[in-house]
Amino acid sequence: MRRGLLRSACPWLLKGRSAATQAVAQAQEPSAPSVVTAIPGPRSNQLMTDLSQVQAMASVQFFVDYRASKGNYIVDADGNQMLDLFTNISSVPLGYNHPALIEAASTEDMVMSLVNRPALGVFPNQDWASRLKDVLMGVAPRGADHIITMMCGTCSNENAMKLLFMKYAENERGGRVDFTEEEIASVMQGKAPGTPQMSIISFHGSFHGRSMGCLSITHSKPIHLLDIPLMGWPACRFPRYKYPLEENQRENLAEDASCLAEVEETIASQLARGCPAAGIIAEPMQAEGGDFHGSANWFQGLQDLCKKHGIHLIIDEVQTGGGATGKMWMHEHFNLHDGIDIVTFSKKMLSGGIYHKADLAPKHAARIFNTWVGEPSKLVLLEAMLKTIRRDQLLEQVTRVGAELQAGLEELQQRFPGLVHSARGLGTLCAIDFASTAARDRTVGELRVLGVHTGVCGDVTLRFRPALTFDSNHLAILLDRLSTVLSKM
Repeated sequence: MRRGLLRSACPWLLKGRSAATQAVAQAQEPSAPSVVTAIPGPRSNQLMTDLSQVQAMASVQFFVDYRASKGNYIVDADGNQMLDLFTNISSVPLGYNHPALIEAASTEDMVMSLVNRPALGVFPNQDWASRLKDVLMGVAPRGADHIITMMCGTCSNENAMKLLFMKYAENERGGRVDFTEEEIASVMQGKAPGTPQMSIISFHGSFHGRSMGCLSITHSKPIHLLDIPLMGWPACRFPRYKYPLEENQRENLAEDASCLAEVEETIASQLARGCPAAGIIAEPMQAEGGDFHGSANWFQGLQDLCKKHGIHLIIDEVQTGGGATGKMWMHEHFNLHDGIDIVTFSKKMLSGGIYHKADLAPKHAARIFNTWVGEPSKLVLLEAMLKTIRRDQLLEQVTRVGAELQAGLEELQQRFPGLVHSARGLGTLCAIDFASTAARDRTVGELRVLGVHTGVCGDVTLRFRPALTFDSNHLAILLDRLSTVLSKM
């Protein structure tokens, strides 16, 4: 990464940036949590009052001092240092203020991409193709030939669905990629044949985003959907397994078979209704719906159904991608026969985007398009992140610590059988269920008092989303304080 232009053109910026960032980068991660006020504390509460005067954002839990936050510890505006097991909704890959990312943010590449943010679909920088090949395609899922960058998970899923619709329509036309006068005229009225009836099959408990299309395939919480007119597309059952998995193999295989049968019935019924399914979208694990996992057997079955019926599968890895399962992509645990059709990503990957097979690429310009089509500065950070993962062997660390975490959760559910159950996970992407919503929420609050910040999902699930740098010393603190809370309930 180059610094020459910064030195010659704006040395004051390089000097100021270095002074500001070196102190942050060199600061040490706390050895333990430290809680000095209630959370949220007085300063967070005042900041919330200030914010409410200009923005309605009742979801804010507390305000953060990101300059003071370090490694696996988030520090709030009142100076409370918390071990962070939620990491900004699973979007902080290496912890806070990681030196490698600070170094990357201090380079000429970063400054130029921020100051001259390009409209990548029409005027990309001359190094854009090589950046895509070297960074994103370097960790592409098996089967992916192409990449389309996006800004977030929602727009990645929205445009992935458009790829499926365009491909299905092309196939229905017998492979014709140009349009008739009738199609061009009718589409401007929102009518057939230019505007065909099609659908995407999704699953109960899913979360894929908050745009109109993505809400039509989201089924995790009513508040996401209320008052919004939606597409009315079908939703099928996502498997609900019994735990421990090794003791319930027969029941869980039967659950897979039942859910797959429902999907195939839905494909047939949609075709009969004149609103055929162009594809299926599924998360490897329903991260917002309750950390419900799909098995390798089930995902192989979905892929087989898509192949049988001439449609395609979107695997939404927005929350599961980026290394938290011990592999870059959770679906890599599933041994899919033919690689992937489409994988969407964001969060820990720092950018958003769509990996896809080449034959799903749009045949006309600007069909998958917006002003920016992604953000080059995020690839500067992502490149540094991926190098750090390889250098520090973080996938191996995630696998090791994840096994320790799951073992610790299983021990807790044996000690407190009336309180917690169904410990599960891959890597550090773990969860445990509580006997009730009230017990789960009380635990979250009491853990925060002890300096451990966690997240929830579904009705009764406590989920763990640590950074890839989370290690055994951090885990010991988590398990000790979780045990303390459970023992008092």
